[in-house]
Amino acid sequence: MHFIDLHRQYDVIGDSVKQRIEKVLSEKLFIMGPEVLELEDELAEFTGRKYCLTCSSGTDALVIPLLAFELLKTDAVFVPSFTFFATAESVNIAGATPVFVDCDETYNIDPKKLEEAIIKTREQGKLTPRGIIPVDLFGLSADYDKIDIIAKKYDLFVLEDAAQGLGGEYKSRRNCSFGDVSATSFFPAKPLGCYGDGGAIFTDNEKLYEKMRSIRVHGQGLSRYDNVRIGMNGRLDTIQAAVLLSKLEVFKSELLAKNKIALKYTENLNGSFKVPQIPEDCFCAYAQYSLLAKNERQRNDIVEGMKQLNIPIMVYYEVPMHLQTAYKYLGYSKGDFPVCEDFSRRIFSLPMHAYLTDNEVEDICKTIKTF
Repeated sequence: MHFIDLHRQYDVIGDSVKQRIEKVLSEKLFIMGPEVLELEDELAEFTGRKYCLTCSSGTDALVIPLLAFELLKTDAVFVPSFTFFATAESVNIAGATPVFVDCDETYNIDPKKLEEAIIKTREQGKLTPRGIIPVDLFGLSADYDKIDIIAKKYDLFVLEDAAQGLGGEYKSRRNCSFGDVSATSFFPAKPLGCYGDGGAIFTDNEKLYEKMRSIRVHGQGLSRYDNVRIGMNGRLDTIQAAVLLSKLEVFKSELLAKNKIALKYTENLNGSFKVPQIPEDCFCAYAQYSLLAKNERQRNDIVEGMKQLNIPIMVYYEVPMHLQTAYKYLGYSKGDFPVCEDFSRRIFSLPMHAYLTDNEVEDICKTIKTF
């Protein structure tokens, strides 16, 4: 059994993928070929954004807009501590300083604690609050109504990290449509994944879009040899765009299938474990289906026991950002963010993809209950 079964997905989309890749190979337009522009148009329409800019990875999809904001080391960007390292790392790469915030019961950034962190940072006076990076963790939208109010109150930009969230919805709006700018990842395990690395950036701001487009290709100006700013090589290659166009053909049906599987998991496991808390006004993309064990020992027993039965169980995330070795210099300690620290000790994720069978879901649920 696979945690995310790309083999079964390929059985469905293989012919389309082969045809599209063969077209790229025959045309020899491997960098910024027509498939890249076609993909950007389709993704902009899908998310409801005016502009989409594809790029080389989900990390670069965060770094490029942060570079466009021209941050200083004394600028603070507020990020959840319970997320993948790239969310915070991108802030450092762009030259600023991350300030961590605890999460709520949805695993996403807690708006109340976010405002407390902003106030505390302003009072300390060492850093200047500049922006917020909410994360749509495991495919579930952050609480953007509350976050937007806070951002406007303190004049902060909002960069939506939808690396795991593309396809999800918040109050009838699709993820990647929130904030000043949004970012997603096409890493193979993501809801919409390519066959390598890739990412995309979304915005409605034309000036920001043009600036990010320049940064994506070495800070280009009007010509390839007119570099008007320091940029990077952040382009998505044409073959990956071709793969993503094929996957877009089945993306909506896969999202619906995963939600049906998640419902079966919840019906079978609610009461035995703490199941995901999905607000009624949200549609989850289910990048992962995560549960909470009673304690760390039970979680570890489950991971090892299921592994012996060839049922893959993953842990996202064992160490929150504020306790990562790389961020010792920020001076955080154990106990600073009790909610996400507790989650890190107890959380684990079940196989989740659109091609799980009913029998497999039942077997997973039946087996995991034995622990």
